[in-house]
Amino acid sequence: MLNTAELDRQVSIRVDASGEHCPMPLLKTKRALNQLASGQSVCVISTDSGSVRDIKAYAKQSGNELLAFFEENLNYIFYLKKA
Repeated sequence: MLNTAELDRQVSIRVDASGEHCPMPLLKTKRALNQLASGQSVCVISTDSGSVRDIKAYAKQSGNELLAFFEENLNYIFYLKKA
């Protein structure tokens, strides 16, 4: 499993959706992934607990890979790789 330093080196786009409520974290995640080429990664930070369910489900449905998920100090941090 990759550590956060390794994951951060792979990130092409960072999305800070802190303080935003559903559906904004998911919409910002989708927009970021749409800008990426296959194989590139995005890091998303959210404070909305609903984003955990939404972003994980979206990754499965869309075929994008959820590389890692962390919860730190009420922040939800996702690393996703575009399919």
